[in-house]
Amino acid sequence: MDLNHLFHRHQVSLNAVENAATPEARLSHEGLLAGYAAGIAALQDATGARSPFGRPSL
Repeated sequence: MDLNHLFHRHQVSLNAVENAATPEARLSHEGLLAGYAAGIAALQDATGARSPFGRPSL
């Protein structure tokens, strides 16, 4: 995956966390959100594409 795809999925997951209908759904989406954030950080580190805004977070 490229950074644009990961950033998009991170944003979609962030919206899903904010709009989760149940605590279980929120927890599931938070897990995806954390995974995308980790993937973004790893790809940024691997390619030297560091963001001036810091790492994406929950």
